[in-house]
Amino acid sequence: MKTRKQPYFCTLKNSSTPHHSQSQSIYPYITQLISELDITGGDERKVGYYAGLIQSLFYLTEAIMVMQWCRISDHIGRKPVLLIGLMGTSVSILLFGLSRTFWTLVISRCLCGLLNGNIGVMKSVMGELTNPSNRARGFSLIPIAGITGVTLGPLVGGTFARPHERFPRVFGGQFWQDYPYFLPCLVTSSFVCVSFVVGLLFLKETVSKWIRDRRRFSLASRSVTSIDGSPVRSHGGPLPLRDLLVRPVLISVSNYMALAFLDIMLSALLPLFFAMPIHIGGLGFKPSTIGYIMGSFGVGTGVFQALFFPCIVRHFGERRTFLVGMMLFMPIFLLFPVISSIAKHSGVNLIVQLGIAILLSLVALMGMAYGCIFMYVTASSPNKHSLGATNGLSQMSVSLSRAIGPALATSLFSLSVEKNILGGYAVYAVLFCISCLAIFLAVLLPEKVWEEKDADNSD
Repeated sequence: MKTRKQPYFCTLKNSSTPHHSQSQSIYPYITQLISELDITGGDERKVGYYAGLIQSLFYLTEAIMVMQWCRISDHIGRKPVLLIGLMGTSVSILLFGLSRTFWTLVISRCLCGLLNGNIGVMKSVMGELTNPSNRARGFSLIPIAGITGVTLGPLVGGTFARPHERFPRVFGGQFWQDYPYFLPCLVTSSFVCVSFVVGLLFLKETVSKWIRDRRRFSLASRSVTSIDGSPVRSHGGPLPLRDLLVRPVLISVSNYMALAFLDIMLSALLPLFFAMPIHIGGLGFKPSTIGYIMGSFGVGTGVFQALFFPCIVRHFGERRTFLVGMMLFMPIFLLFPVISSIAKHSGVNLIVQLGIAILLSLVALMGMAYGCIFMYVTASSPNKHSLGATNGLSQMSVSLSRAIGPALATSLFSLSVEKNILGGYAVYAVLFCISCLAIFLAVLLPEKVWEEKDADNSD
């Protein structure tokens, strides 16, 4: 396989990572699943607390291990770590579908996060396959991969949830009645298995055996001391964590955290907003309707990213494109209470549908910020041997923010409705203020991405 084809296999594998497949496929039915587990005592206003917790657990456990997986990939190679992550994803998705209690859902989500280090490793692979001249094109594929998950996940979840009701002739057996959400998990797991086979057969290792051997030697040499007893500093391999904490890395990672924090709260609120009854601030859509809406949104976003993102970045630059993406969070969060108010007054009419279309269009435009910040993070690495560790540090930080985000957003939603704070819309006021604060962080990025370091600055 030619090297220039590698990014497309990377894209296929990345689209199978858990939060693009499992998380997105559960969005259309997660509120219904929580309600059926009867852990809220029949109070629909409390569903948001538990839905947010389920969504947060993956990111919390991922934060514990992703840095370690990325550092391991610096030494043993990217491909083995990616394959382990895909296998862990497949197994945990099946366990989620077989869960009949709240705690088995918790265990399956935690297992998914602990075994997955793919996101940070995939960004390292893309950084090694590209250079500053073609990086915008390469990194535009990563959001497209995520959008593939955003497209397929809700469609699968909305279409195949409770198949004994939708397709009784085929899935009328007792098993499908006992496990009404296993089928969407099985379909998602099958897609992950296909990605595993494609990666096993076609994805080439981007860290050569010579470099891996050199890094192992470098790691061992760090324990060597000089005649006067001081440690000998090695420059041939990945740097220790404390040496990664330089200004370019800190600013890039901080902006990535801010983007991910706002985006994951938005992602957690959207299905809740669509699913909750109109009288408590939602739109009352069925799981299948939510799946079709989110799937259509994913298709549109994917087409937009593929056709326009590289051109936009070349014309406006990475910093300006990122700033615009971050600023879009403010009108996005303002649209929620506007749409809800119209729905309460007039039902889900044409104006509400138009509002939803505008809201999702702004979210699609906001997605350009991801490709930009990926380029900043990649270029900020102190040296190319530390690319995996740098991406691991960024993904660990982002996973922590994503662990907090869903539970915070859905809990704020439930609290706003339960206490009728600002008419039930206090959650959107809080998120609007956070969006404003994120702009001050975004302006710290330089006009051009950081100047990339060679593999060994001291050699």
